[in-house]
Amino acid sequence: MSSDPPNPRPRRGLGETLAQAAGDAMEQRLLSQIQGGPIPRHLAIIMDGNRRFARGHGLLRVEGHLRGKEKLEELLNWCLEVGLRTLTVYALSTENLTRDTEEVHELMDLFTESFRKIADDPRVHRHRIRVRALGSRERLPARVQEAIRYAEERTRDHDQYFYNVAIAYGGREDILQAIRAIAREVEQGRVKPEAIDEAMVSNHLYTQDLPDPDLIFRTSGEERISNFLLWQSAYAELYFCDVLWPGLRKLDFLRAIHDYQRRQRRYGA
Repeated sequence: MSSDPPNPRPRRGLGETLAQAAGDAMEQRLLSQIQGGPIPRHLAIIMDGNRRFARGHGLLRVEGHLRGKEKLEELLNWCLEVGLRTLTVYALSTENLTRDTEEVHELMDLFTESFRKIADDPRVHRHRIRVRALGSRERLPARVQEAIRYAEERTRDHDQYFYNVAIAYGGREDILQAIRAIAREVEQGRVKPEAIDEAMVSNHLYTQDLPDPDLIFRTSGEERISNFLLWQSAYAELYFCDVLWPGLRKLDFLRAIHDYQRRQRRYGA
């Protein structure tokens, strides 16, 4: 029998340990500052970069999406910690539905699992988080629609936090479906054309009972909103982070909130 000692666990180098300690200290300092300032009523996030993250780390495409799903579960904890009450995430655009059939199938499996998991998550019921899907759900497979119904039914009476998943969502389609609904009301004589105003349009959007987003946060370094909440984002602050979604750190999230708090918001030119 060999008398060699078992292989010891690899230890962190001193530089890595110091960097982690510095990052933790910065996190705590930012968190304290943030908790003393105005928190966005509504944060909307464009979660971009799953596929590029997978390629950069030698992972399968589906593993990139899995890492993105895990990051979203972390994000929920961060939002609860700072007291951010309304969160909307851009999970799947209408354009994404035209991707490779195998990838779309993988995504639908993930969405089915995610909606069912969030519906049974103790955090959701402890904090009374209402879960909803925003978008053309009729374009989704039956298994995803059923999972959405399950999550919405399980949380429909919750009223403290609001977690919205934009799935099969497009900002232009959102506006179009609102226009069609209002046009039907005009046709039926229930609304006069001159009575149509911004409030009426807003009340026919998927986000009808939500405040407009105060902050739209996009990962991956891309600087565009990609057909996301076009009407609702008219006066939103925009923040772009050069980190792929699965690699987002709590520190990156806190920096976005801190940056928002330092801005002077203007409603106009």
